[in-house]
Amino acid sequence: MALLEVEEVFVRFGGVTAVAGVSFAVDDRQICGLIGPNGAGKTTLFNVISGIYRPTEGRVRFAGQVVTGQPRHRMAPLGLGRTFQNLALFRSMTVRENVLAGAHSAGHAGFLANALRLPAARREDAAAAGRAAQLLAMLELEAVADVPVADLSFGTQKRVEMARALICGPKLLLLDEPAGGLNHGEVDGLAELLRDIRARFDLAILLVEHHMNLVMRVSDKVVALDFGRKIADGTPEEVRSDPEVIRAYLGDGGSHAHAA
Repeated sequence: MALLEVEEVFVRFGGVTAVAGVSFAVDDRQICGLIGPNGAGKTTLFNVISGIYRPTEGRVRFAGQVVTGQPRHRMAPLGLGRTFQNLALFRSMTVRENVLAGAHSAGHAGFLANALRLPAARREDAAAAGRAAQLLAMLELEAVADVPVADLSFGTQKRVEMARALICGPKLLLLDEPAGGLNHGEVDGLAELLRDIRARFDLAILLVEHHMNLVMRVSDKVVALDFGRKIADGTPEEVRSDPEVIRAYLGDGGSHAHAA
């Protein structure tokens, strides 16, 4: 059984169909890239999967459970972690504080236990602090752990957001444009990091990404959208050579060639 199953999802905004009957699956420990020209429906579909949008039709299953329309705060305890294209960090808080904020979204001790500092809450905090320290080391953030994120480069802030998404121990990590704003060397480092995260945390990754080279290098499978429809679904080699994908990127004289 697949870890994530997207089944015949439609999303309509008024008279506009942003996603038109898309189905695909992501297996355990698989890295799946979601690509397509600007306006293809990638971000809309991503928002359906992570619980921000409710689809007009269709459903999303995660680990065998229908999660369509579940509120976003329920997604982290289920095992979905997510980063955003536009960073969603607390800019005045330190790196460590931002990462620990991710742990609270999946805490089980409850409000009263936390308010009264009961043993269950203290145990959760201690465990979260340990996981945060491990993530800060892995993502090379130890040196800036106590620096406000506002003082850091964009590339470093992206790593902070990834650490925050990982601290809950997700089964599926949803990455929205992880290479956006990174230089060539940082993109190379990101490719290695994604493989390392998959191996260390034993999770699957679904990434929406404009950077075609990164997607083709790290993905086990690639799903391509155009005008809200799925036009290809297969290995990077299969998708790269698919006539519909080539037409989607190059069919209008090449204006889509570098946008995914």
